[in-house]
Amino acid sequence: MKSIYQFIVEPLNKNRYNNTKEIEGVDLIISTSEEDVSASNRQAIVLETPINYCGPIEKGDTLLVHHNVFKFYNDMYGRRQSGKSFFRDDIFFVDSEQFYAFKKNNKWHGYDRYCFVKPIPTEESYIYKPFSNEPLMAEMVIINKTLKEEGLKIGDKVCYKPNQEYEFNIDGEKLWRMFDHCITLVL
Repeated sequence: MKSIYQFIVEPLNKNRYNNTKEIEGVDLIISTSEEDVSASNRQAIVLETPINYCGPIEKGDTLLVHHNVFKFYNDMYGRRQSGKSFFRDDIFFVDSEQFYAFKKNNKWHGYDRYCFVKPIPTEESYIYKPFSNEPLMAEMVIINKTLKEEGLKIGDKVCYKPNQEYEFNIDGEKLWRMFDHCITLVL
């Protein structure tokens, strides 16, 4: 089965939510809320690509999807429902606008106009900084084709426009997703 325009995916480990954490061999539930964005699973395994798709993504690759793709909702009568991406049996349709990066051969790649940066811890200074991270500065972690063509590379320190941080936990690391045009300069 193939879709005309959408990727057919399933949640990583067949879990819609990542709301447990293993501590000393015991799985603890860290969130019971289905509305909690941080607890929703954001990784999907590609089962099929669209019919006429000829890009780099293939069957078996991992997509980094929007937090609403796998979530449950309550309708106006309080009944639990799946979102618009749901097809059946933990199989979902994902538009190209619903994912931001893909993992191929254990390496993440930015998709379309998206990139991911890692916050930089506050640097030593004579000026007091009441922040845990340097404001508007980050390290490039997942790069897209456009930024590569501009000469940027993974590990570069960059500055970005304010209010662009959309937090993801990728492979146990806190990263911020942003559009490539929000990167303003390389340090």
